[in-house]
Amino acid sequence: MRSADSEGSPSKATLACATQSLGNLLDMLYREPARWSYTFQTFSFLSRLKVQLESFPEKYLQTTKAVQIFERSVYSDRYIFAKNLFENGSLTDIEWHIYQDWHSFLLQEFATQLKLHGFVYLQATPQVCLKRLHKRARQEEKGIELEYLEQLHDQHEAWLIHRTTKPHSESLLNTPVLVLDVNDDFSEEVTRQEELMKKVNTFVKNL
Repeated sequence: MRSADSEGSPSKATLACATQSLGNLLDMLYREPARWSYTFQTFSFLSRLKVQLESFPEKYLQTTKAVQIFERSVYSDRYIFAKNLFENGSLTDIEWHIYQDWHSFLLQEFATQLKLHGFVYLQATPQVCLKRLHKRARQEEKGIELEYLEQLHDQHEAWLIHRTTKPHSESLLNTPVLVLDVNDDFSEEVTRQEELMKKVNTFVKNL
């Protein structure tokens, strides 16, 4: 079984829906980041951890080359979103220290189950991401500004392109990365879709 982690601009609507009974945590985060960042990132990590620890669907167990692709993972949770919240002041020093401590511990405990074989980085400029964010018009995201998306873009570039983000494990530095330029809108371009999928298939086969 192989797995890959797909990285793109942040989309946490699923988490927001999951916490409706407790209040919209995503909306709370954007409204008061200093108050809710640690709470949100804790819930975000646990949600992703549960998904990645789920048993492989039985119908795929008979497949000789089954592949699992996660939209984001426990790794991007730390090295993109939580790290960015700390650097922009939304997480305090002690919150960031505690987060990293239990994050590293849990990754070590579940190292076998959480091993990723590759990353797929959907690379687009912050300006393009902002236009798409406005187009999908999610209520919780209406206040997001370009500066925040620029911060996330820089985090992705530092981690997946320049490799300047120091991971908890040196093995992550050697994890293959497929970079796909998705600045152009290919939602109606079948040829472009096929080109991108061909690159993904080749990348996965070579993992």
